[in-house]
Amino acid sequence: MTTVAVESDWQMIANRDGAAARVALGRSGIEVAPLGWGMWRFAGADVATALRRIEAALEIGCTLFDTADIYGYGTAEGFGGAERLLGLVLRSTPGLRQRMVLATKAGIFPPLPYNSSAAYLVQACEKSLQRLGVECIDLFQIHRPDLLAHPAEVAAALAQLRQSGKIRAAGVSNYSAAQLDALCQHLPFPLASIQPEFSPLAIEPLTDGVLDAAMRLGVAVLAWSPLGQGRLGAASSDQAGDVRAAAVIGALERVALRAGVPRSAVAYAWVMAHPSRPIPLIGSQNPSRIREAAAAYEVQLQREEWYQILEAARGEPLP
Repeated sequence: MTTVAVESDWQMIANRDGAAARVALGRSGIEVAPLGWGMWRFAGADVATALRRIEAALEIGCTLFDTADIYGYGTAEGFGGAERLLGLVLRSTPGLRQRMVLATKAGIFPPLPYNSSAAYLVQACEKSLQRLGVECIDLFQIHRPDLLAHPAEVAAALAQLRQSGKIRAAGVSNYSAAQLDALCQHLPFPLASIQPEFSPLAIEPLTDGVLDAAMRLGVAVLAWSPLGQGRLGAASSDQAGDVRAAAVIGALERVALRAGVPRSAVAYAWVMAHPSRPIPLIGSQNPSRIREAAAAYEVQLQREEWYQILEAARGEPLP
């Protein structure tokens, strides 16, 4: 069988240099590891526990840490909870900030629900800086598209934030290919990234134009929920009644048994194998599960296997 070239590259560079290859965040000049860590469920821990989670991600080479101002909303910590906790951790551990490419998101503000007006985005960024206790955010992202905000207005806000030194680069999350194109037409600098949901259970970016647009525009892809909101990392018995998920898990398991790695590692490797070089954002808050993700670099995913997983996700053979 034929090995997917991208996976071969990850393994070759990891073995030679002792660390994973780096992925460019578009043309921003920022490079990150091929695996990132997402902080959706980060709020609610004490500082010591939160630090252990971050250290586990750093231990496997993660450099991109992705949070959002909305993370924590609906819990006791409330809006901004994850950013406030991360700010406490950064203040408690000198030098930690320098080891991170820090990403956050704004634009969701219940109960509106979305606001990407220029005034709001600038204000939201300033509040994120305060909660995080930093002077600059490496990657500031629009969390979801605001259909009432003209892309020129969004672009103007991002340009203002970048010119003032409050952000290094800008990205978007959950944008369609057309929305991505429209924003890029108005930005005076290259957009760094787009963040779609992408996993063996969420395969729409393969056909809706998002990954194709990212490659055409030179925009990095950050894949949120690469384990299908945890379903692909759970025990097979947890998928009773979900025929599609069970089929995908079976296809992942066959590769995992051959490669001698956890099933979750195969799911990450499947995402990373696409030529747009998506960066899976590990969602687990369990240090052992975070460390487990490093096995994705060991997976020599074969072309036939990649398509077998895709066919399981489709529920039918490819044409």
